[in-house]
Amino acid sequence: MDDLASKYGPWALVTGAAIGFGEAYADFLAAAGIGVLVVDRDGDGAEATAARLRAGGAEAQAFEVDLADAGAVETLLADTEQLDVGLLVANAAASFVGPFVDRSIETLRAEIDVNVSTTLVLVHTFVPRLRQRDRGGIVLMSSQSSRRGSPLVANYAATKAYIAILAESLWDELATDEVDVMAVLPGSTRTPGWVSSSPQEGFGTSNVMEPEEVIPEVFAALGSQPSLIPGEANRANEELMGGFDRTEAVRMVGQVMREMYPG
Repeated sequence: MDDLASKYGPWALVTGAAIGFGEAYADFLAAAGIGVLVVDRDGDGAEATAARLRAGGAEAQAFEVDLADAGAVETLLADTEQLDVGLLVANAAASFVGPFVDRSIETLRAEIDVNVSTTLVLVHTFVPRLRQRDRGGIVLMSSQSSRRGSPLVANYAATKAYIAILAESLWDELATDEVDVMAVLPGSTRTPGWVSSSPQEGFGTSNVMEPEEVIPEVFAALGSQPSLIPGEANRANEELMGGFDRTEAVRMVGQVMREMYPG
């Protein structure tokens, strides 16, 4: 854990950090001795997470930011510019389940704004800062749905494919700069957002992980590989799916999604 603090400290910026994956990241990093900038659109939730971390002896600051708002990410970057951030965890995401044609264009654009555009600005800003420090890391939260077409989450999966390819590309580009970059592609994970989507039991829920199970795998792999699918069962499923014809694989994903979200 001391190695994490020396490599990625003294501060980490975590988006979507009030609950779910983001909160799990915040807890893990605080336990490693890294100060956490807790960013979330839920200001009360962000402050509650930061206060809990401070009560445990960690340094933490809360920032209420709705990353779907125009200019919000630029304001966040200006507010944190004087802090020595050694790790960016781009975790905040917008996700909607249902047929593509039933989604409004505003909803689809919001997914792109939060998942792609905001992440792009964060990464483009932090890469020069981390290169100047000669150390640091960037973790981009993608999704296992990014591996192939994913009916009922078509736009979300497309945004996460962008994130995965961006991270994998930068993993190689920045290797000589001592900046570790990795995409994380979780499968079904028991976050508040996933639970609120009301998935029905079936194959798609057979390997549900907890956020706290995922995070240690992330930091065990960060710096050594361009992307990670957490969980042995999820990796086995991905290997299995990779053996199918692309057409068949997409059809299979569609069947699983319709079983999870009937009607």
